[in-house]
Amino acid sequence: MSETIIRARKQPRQLIENRVSFAGPCSELSVYDTYLPAQRVDFHAGELLYCGMISGRKVMHAAGGYSAEFVPRESFVLAPGEDIQIDFPEARPDNPTSCLAIEIARERVENICTKLNGTAPPQREFEDWRYRPDSLVHTRHSQATQELLQRLVTTYSEPSSDRDLLVDLGVSELVVRLLREQMRTFVLKACEQNPEVNGLGAAVHHIRVHLDQPLDIDRLGGIACMSRSRFYSEFRRHLGCTPLEFQQHLRMQAAAEKLARGESVTRVCFDLGFRHLSHFSRRFHREYGVSPRDYRDRKMLEANK
Repeated sequence: MSETIIRARKQPRQLIENRVSFAGPCSELSVYDTYLPAQRVDFHAGELLYCGMISGRKVMHAAGGYSAEFVPRESFVLAPGEDIQIDFPEARPDNPTSCLAIEIARERVENICTKLNGTAPPQREFEDWRYRPDSLVHTRHSQATQELLQRLVTTYSEPSSDRDLLVDLGVSELVVRLLREQMRTFVLKACEQNPEVNGLGAAVHHIRVHLDQPLDIDRLGGIACMSRSRFYSEFRRHLGCTPLEFQQHLRMQAAAEKLARGESVTRVCFDLGFRHLSHFSRRFHREYGVSPRDYRDRKMLEANK
C-alpha cells in the first residue's frame, strides 16, 4: 500500500468504517478500516462498488437472506443502489478489519459494455455484454486481479502527470474482469438449464460433468462443431480463460465444497482427476491460501460452532 494511504490511515476520524478516499475519472477509491467489533452496520452503494478485502474478516448480509464471510483475496461487488449490512467479528484497535472499495459510475460501465459488444459480441444465446445487478459477484479473485487492485491503490494515491489515464485504464480492466466473471456464471447457468444451448455450451457442459478426466481439446472442438483454433478463440472470448484454466477453476470450487463437507483430502484429490496429492495441495493452496487439510478443518470447526 502506498505511503500516502498509510499516512492517512494513521489518524482515523472514527472507529467503525473509517474512510480514506481518492477521486479518479468516473470513479473513486476508498479504504475502510474498522477498529472495534460491530454487527449489522448499514452500508449503501450509490454506484457500482467493487470491494476487495485487505485484512481481517467481515460477514456480509445482502438481500434474499444472503449471508457469507468476506476475507482477503476475495472480491465482493455491490450493484448501484444496493443496501447491505456488515458484521465485524474480529476487529481490534491493533488489528483492524480493512477493505478497499472502488466506486465506478454506471455510465462508465455501460460504455465498456458497448465497446465489448462492438468488438467481441457473445453468441446469440448468451445475450449481450452487460452488468447484471441480479447476479451477485462474491468470489476468490485471481492473482492477476489481486495485482491489478494493488496497482490501482498506488495509482489513485500517488500524483503523477498521467495519473488519471492510468486510473481509467485500470478501472476499465477491472470492469472487464467483472463482466467476464458474470458472463462465466451466466454461461454455466445456461448450460445447466440446457446443455445443448449451442455448440460452445455443449462443450462447457462436458467439461463441467467430467472434471475427473483429462481435457481432450479435439473432442471438445468436435462437441462444439468448431475447429481447434476457433474453439479456443470462442472459449476465451466468452469465459475469459483457456479450457484448462476453466477446468482447474471448477475443480478447485468442487474441492472446496467436498472438503467443507468433511471428505478426506486424498479422496477429493483423486475424485477430481489429480494424479498426485502434492500437485493438488499446491494448486489448492494457491487458490485458497491454505492447505486442503487446514481448509477442511476450519470449515468443520465453523460448522460445529
